[in-house]
Amino acid sequence: MKAHRLGWIGIGRMGYAMAERLAKAGCDISVWNRTKSKAEPLAKSGAKVVDALTDLAGCDIVFTMVSTGKDVKEVLFGPNGVMSKGKAPKIVVDSTSISLEESAEIRDKLAKQNIKFLSAPVSGNAKVIKAGKLTVVASGPKDAFDAVAPYLEAIGQGVSYVGDGELSRIAKICHNVMLGVVIQNLCEITVLAEKAGMQRHAFLDFLNKSVMGSMFTRYKTPALSNLDFHVTFTPELLRKDIDLGLSAGRQFGVPMPLTSLTRDMVQTLIGNGYDQDFSQLLLLQAKASGIELKSENVQVGDGLS
Repeated sequence: MKAHRLGWIGIGRMGYAMAERLAKAGCDISVWNRTKSKAEPLAKSGAKVVDALTDLAGCDIVFTMVSTGKDVKEVLFGPNGVMSKGKAPKIVVDSTSISLEESAEIRDKLAKQNIKFLSAPVSGNAKVIKAGKLTVVASGPKDAFDAVAPYLEAIGQGVSYVGDGELSRIAKICHNVMLGVVIQNLCEITVLAEKAGMQRHAFLDFLNKSVMGSMFTRYKTPALSNLDFHVTFTPELLRKDIDLGLSAGRQFGVPMPLTSLTRDMVQTLIGNGYDQDFSQLLLLQAKASGIELKSENVQVGDGLS
């Protein structure tokens, strides 16, 4: 795994776990984070922690996993950015959740410097990454994808190439729209099962063993059974992605009635002050159904280990 020199920018919950997997896979990887102390533990896994973004300019491939499109532009093109002293990597790979417009702008700016750009949003969270089950969708020049694919595969359980340009951003938007629709429906049927007399974990056990079970339903079973709503994805972030999906639907002339209804439910969740995990839709559904939920305090697997 040392065919290329890798640079990594952004050591949040996701970025740390992704960079750590590359370091543990034996990659030649240098990492930078605005708060250096958060990156320093990666040295134990074999990563080099650098002081300046320009220290990454000599890398073959630089990955970005930061907060916003503005941050991506700042770390690449800003006054202290990777390319601020004239040197530049051959390929930039961005896994930040940004808009199609921002991604296209970054792609065009890099192309003017003969740098190839791969858009590579991911599906999962830090726990999923540690379990080796993160998935990646990528778009951009095929030769750039071929060079980067072994590293993306080392981060998780697989990577899908969907074509050129910003198609991977559309794929991620579609993915997160489905996330919203599925969690809303899962909460509806779980409350229905409980009100009819079932225990939530028993119903979910049946569902997970059936053809309708999935990695997602299994992963959310402990949260729904034990009312554990520590944040994996906030309602506000889900609303943002649903809005992006509805906007794309208008742009391409695709009706999205279920998505529109789900957007209303997520907005209602936010308006009622639920600000932890998006799976608190379960509590909103229970309230609308006239029941109060209690933790079942059961040990159930999340399907990751």
